[in-house]
Amino acid sequence: MAMAPTFYKNKTRGPSPGQNRRPSSCFFRSHVIGINGQFPGPILNVTTNWNVVVNVKNDLDEPLLLTWNGVQHRKNSWQDGVLGTNCPIPAGWNWTYQFQVKDQIGSFFYFPSLDFQRAAGGYGGIIINNRDVIPLPFAVPDGDITIFISDWYTKSHKKLRKDVENGVDLGVPDGILINGLGPYRYDAAIVPDGIPYQLINVEPGKTYRLRVHNVGISTSLNFRIQNHNLLLVETEGSYTVQQNYTNMDIHVGQSFSFLVTTDQNASSDYYIVASPRFVNSSEWNKVTGVAILHYSNSLGPASGPLPDPPNAYDTYFSMNQARSIRWNVSAGAARPNPQGSFKYGQITVTDVYVILNRPAELIEGKWRTTLNGISYLPPSTPLMLAQQFNIPGAYKLDFPYKLMSRAPKVDTSLINGTYKGFMEIIFQNNDTTVQSYHMDGYAFFVVGMDFGVWTENSRGTYNKWDGVARSTTQVFPGAWTAILVYLDNAGIWNLRAENLDTWYLGQEVYVNVINPEIDKSAPLLPDNAIYCGLLSSLQKDQAQRINFSGAPSVVDASITVLLAFVIALFSYLIRHCVGWVLMVVNEMNIFSWNLF
Repeated sequence: MAMAPTFYKNKTRGPSPGQNRRPSSCFFRSHVIGINGQFPGPILNVTTNWNVVVNVKNDLDEPLLLTWNGVQHRKNSWQDGVLGTNCPIPAGWNWTYQFQVKDQIGSFFYFPSLDFQRAAGGYGGIIINNRDVIPLPFAVPDGDITIFISDWYTKSHKKLRKDVENGVDLGVPDGILINGLGPYRYDAAIVPDGIPYQLINVEPGKTYRLRVHNVGISTSLNFRIQNHNLLLVETEGSYTVQQNYTNMDIHVGQSFSFLVTTDQNASSDYYIVASPRFVNSSEWNKVTGVAILHYSNSLGPASGPLPDPPNAYDTYFSMNQARSIRWNVSAGAARPNPQGSFKYGQITVTDVYVILNRPAELIEGKWRTTLNGISYLPPSTPLMLAQQFNIPGAYKLDFPYKLMSRAPKVDTSLINGTYKGFMEIIFQNNDTTVQSYHMDGYAFFVVGMDFGVWTENSRGTYNKWDGVARSTTQVFPGAWTAILVYLDNAGIWNLRAENLDTWYLGQEVYVNVINPEIDKSAPLLPDNAIYCGLLSSLQKDQAQRINFSGAPSVVDASITVLLAFVIALFSYLIRHCVGWVLMVVNEMNIFSWNLF
């Protein structure tokens, strides 16, 4: 089994109190959600069709669910880890996820799905490797490196969600983190001395696969490496036509794989940069994430200005860049047959939804966001359990095909999907910021995007051959994005805004996909299901909350990976100075793999 990548972290300590401090700055403690003593959490590194067992011990002071961004959970939305499919894991309890990474490859990540917790961390990478019989569409890289980029606020996730509830804008983050660390001191006037930063060691003349995930709250980030090209090869489970980019806009919730060749002369180290996009405040200029790419034969530290980003306000550049990403239809992937054998452009569309979002507004005296005028209200009993136990009135299958001429409302309204139907969804963004939308259970085809209002004639611009298949797409302000999705995965699946503020206030809906035939291979209600809401009386107290529960057996498992997670709040010293954060990183590493 492939090992998780090694990261090399600067071990310098932060400055002593009073050093390089502005009058408005001070030391204070901030919490992050760590996993097995790590922030970010350990990487789940598996191979197509493996069965995965993850035992989660919730050591937080509030309920928790983990969701697996981009993992499709074929026929098994019981393991999806969102409120529509699972009751939360109570504080002090442990719960075992078990799922198969069926017919998938690629780069994904996991994160906590409840109550703004992702703002405090709790995320980690997922790598699904090809089976040996399926070759990569490129030479095997010399190394595999996972990079998390994110906006970061020193406020706790609890304070952030309270602000959002009260209609307070998130504002400028306190920093941009790369793998949970602050910026290299590229500018002494902006970045204080002593901030730990990410250092990635490489050898000259090698090629490395960089898997880059935007795990932030709401900020689109531009990723680039000084003097190096980024050869895009994969995004969220789809191999792409291989193209070189000098930089890439990565929106909230998106994941990309690049091949980077260390072909420079190593006269110095090189900057790795993640900077905000589409912002118009001078305060944002002080918020840039910077890490270091260090050649083993480097002659000195990185120097000079940071590599130039695109024009900060140029959404046309970003849209054209997104349109240039194409599916590699000749590459094999998780299956032996070429991806291009599925000709999505020749399938008849059965349902069309034009989904319009709006900025937060007051509904029944509370700040809410909506899709087609409906702000989603999670029922006390998760949708999957309500369906399993035939609880009447838990939800309605009446989500509108378009915005209706009526006042916005709060409701539990689902999309009634047709099993093996082909659905067209158009996201129309009436907000002033870039929004990302994600669909659990599926990879959808991104077939078109443009500025203005979508009309029937817009279909003439669709890419009907090699639009990339992925699980998260961006929608620019005042623009639309169209996707096509083949509903062959039975279950109840979450369709949501990845931007935490709009998601938390109600921008989500579930798609109900029922197989009309009895499928004996579909997993039943898990033996360890947690009951809540109207089914709370069925829940037995956990007798042993300290020890991990045993994972139920997985049927027909060829290989099973058992991974034990402990989710906990860790306190780190944070320094808030000129918009930056200083993080003293807990260096415990108790992550372990067991193969059965």
